[in-house]
Amino acid sequence: MTSSQIIRRVVKPAVFLAGLGPAMWLVWAGLTGNLSANPLSDLTNEPGVWPLQFICITLLITPLRRLTGWNDLIRFRRMVGLYAFFYGSLHFLVYVIADRFAGLDFVDGIVAWSTVTSLLRSVAADVYKRPFITIGFVALMSMLPLAVTSTAGWIRRMGGKRWQALHRVVYATAVLAVAHYWWLVKLDISRPLAYAIVVGVLLAARIRWSSARVPVASPSPTR
Repeated sequence: MTSSQIIRRVVKPAVFLAGLGPAMWLVWAGLTGNLSANPLSDLTNEPGVWPLQFICITLLITPLRRLTGWNDLIRFRRMVGLYAFFYGSLHFLVYVIADRFAGLDFVDGIVAWSTVTSLLRSVAADVYKRPFITIGFVALMSMLPLAVTSTAGWIRRMGGKRWQALHRVVYATAVLAVAHYWWLVKLDISRPLAYAIVVGVLLAARIRWSSARVPVASPSPTR
């Protein structure tokens, strides 16, 4: 097999399965009773760290490609970015169900339009009133257009320059995700501080390369 075939048939499926690892671990831990003494915290908070990890990996791909010369790394960036959005959505969904939905009165029953509207109002009020949730929600929403336009068809429709300009939003997403995590933990900031340093270094590298005007390869449809 050629190098391209190995990546497509072996490496990409392996990376895809590895990306599912955190979700599979959470399901396994929940089914086997291996969550911590505060399982609700595990279900709510742990998935919130995973999108930040995948965002960091996404930002790391270009520096690694520049340093190693292995341009095929770009072929994994779309998958990693979509996993960041997937886990961000999962984190938000768990919050909606475990926090907002569980706190409703269900006056007309669980399956009722009034329950849906009450849930939407509750989520909207929480996003509006609690700044760290506001920041997290904005970070998630900033990933939505990136996920939607991640296909080769959107690259062709938008053109390389406009597509690249849009996807630079991921830099703001990374900063917002760190701020959300930092604000969430409040006391022990060691983990969010570590992510802040990683994101800071990766963004500083981008700024340095950009100021040096090092040419960047156009996005590939296989990305």
